[in-house]
Parts: sequence; structure tokens; C-alpha cells
Amino acid sequence: MAAANRPATSAKSPVQKAALAVGIVFLAVGVLGFVPGITTDYDTMKFAEHHSEAKLLGVFQVSILHNLVHLLFGAAGIALAKSASSARSYLLGGGAVYLLLWLYGLFIDHDSAANFVPVNTADNWLHFFLGVGMIALGALLTRDRARTRAAR
Repeated sequence: MAAANRPATSAKSPVQKAALAVGIVFLAVGVLGFVPGITTDYDTMKFAEHHSEAKLLGVFQVSILHNLVHLLFGAAGIALAKSASSARSYLLGGGAVYLLLWLYGLFIDHDSAANFVPVNTADNWLHFFLGVGMIALGALLTRDRARTRAAR
């Protein structure tokens, strides 16, 4: 009987599903960055500096800070997937952040203190594709909605 008093829940929009999926992936990556074996050279992991030689999947340089950022970014994606507008903002804003991180990684000396995240070449290109992909998801999955509003 209590179920009859509850309002029907609406299905998630495609942009909400995308933000939720991206958030879950970032959360998983953040957790996996702390798992020895999945992260090689785990014993060399530092909090935040270029001397961290730990690599997720043996490829992507990580640190404690890097993993924490992934966890926070994942939690944000899950939380912001609750509405279409916040999901869109997460994907567009997060994509922009990743493109800035890509540029940062291209221009800093990877062996300098400026590489505090830390990032390597594999991280740089992953950040580029993540940025472009997230922006594309945020824009394309809300394109019809924006057209509908403009037609009013």
C-alpha cells in the first residue's frame, strides 16, 4: 500500500546515464590505483610528486593524490547524474578540466616538481581522449533537448 503513495520515478535520460557510467569508471580507477598488482611498482607510490613510479596497469603513472582525484571525480559524477542539467554540466566541465590537464601535461617537464599530479605521456593522451569524449557526450546527448528549448 505504501508503494501506491510513492510518485512514479522517471527514467534517467541518456546524459544522466553517461555521467553515471563515467562516474563509476572514475571511481573504479581510483580504487584500482590503490591495488598492488593492478598498480605496478606500488611500493614507490608517493603522495604527490613526479618520483612516484607506481603505474596503473603498468602504463599510467599514479600517486595517492592522483587516485584521490579519480575517486572524488567519480563520486561527483555519480552525485551529479541525478538530474540531466547537472549531468550535462559534469560532462562538459569535467571534459574541459581534462583538456586543461592534457595541456598541462604537454607543457611541463615530467621530471620536474611541476609534475606533482604526476602524469606521463600515456596519461596525457588519455586525458585528451577523456576530455573530448566527455564534452562530446555532454553536448551530443543533450542536443535534442537544446533544440526543443530553442524552438519554444
